[in-house]
Amino acid sequence: MPYLVGSEISDAPAGRRFRSFVDRGGLLRLPGAHNGMAAIQAKAAGFEALYLSGAAMSASMGLPDLGVITVDEVAFFIRQLSRASGLPVLADGDTGYGEALNVMHMVRVFEDAGAGAVQLEDQLLPKKCGHLNDKKLADARDMAAKVAAARRARRHLYIIARTDAAAEEGIDGAVARARLYLDAGADAIFPEALTSAEMFREFARRMPGIPLLANMTEFGRTPYFTGSEFEAMGYRMVIWPVSSLRVANKAQERLYATLAREDGAQSMLGEMQTRAELYAAIGLADYEALDRSIVQTALPVLDG
Repeated sequence: MPYLVGSEISDAPAGRRFRSFVDRGGLLRLPGAHNGMAAIQAKAAGFEALYLSGAAMSASMGLPDLGVITVDEVAFFIRQLSRASGLPVLADGDTGYGEALNVMHMVRVFEDAGAGAVQLEDQLLPKKCGHLNDKKLADARDMAAKVAAARRARRHLYIIARTDAAAEEGIDGAVARARLYLDAGADAIFPEALTSAEMFREFARRMPGIPLLANMTEFGRTPYFTGSEFEAMGYRMVIWPVSSLRVANKAQERLYATLAREDGAQSMLGEMQTRAELYAAIGLADYEALDRSIVQTALPVLDG
């Protein structure tokens, strides 16, 4: 448990670790984690980095994904994931929470909270999930200015520019925007809501050598592909942004229905994480051992 008792915490900034994962080649798989426990479980499954979705954060707060949450609220989630797992986190920065100065502030806050990467998107407020209709695109030059501001402010943060242009401007428009964002200082590109393998392949073909991120969200416009299939199409990163929240919410829905119907939860014990499993996951015994190991302060004995 890296926050207090872990010995495996790296001294390297999260952004440098995230970049090393992308630069080594192969596919970086980034499961969504919507809280600290999800981050612990994702790490235990063998993942090296995490994705923090704006949609998952908003929904976990009972809010729609319309750009309502603030920089400080996102930082609270970043700290949870980073402290619980020690893994670098790709955080959803939405539209940057304002203009250039706001973007620079966001970058520093996210870095201080432990983020390894940030995603910026070229929508206007109120922004929407990338797989919904009637999205409003920002002027490409305004988005490029935000990317440049993020690049100027970052100390180590990896910057991923997302474009939602494919739905309105087609592949040509999305590629043109992506090139502008790369010129402004983006490290990687995230083409959102592509609707076929052919679109994914064509975008990658026209972005040779550029690290690309694919979004495998459920119930959206993108057909279901595996990580390996995305890799074969030319992508270096893939996210499953809201999967953990969807599964957790469905389980909670069943629990509350059972409580209301049966006046107890005994019939769901087999679906619950046991007390022993919970304590093992959060490292309770390690924290207790740490607490016992701390030497009590002794006041000096003064002569005379």
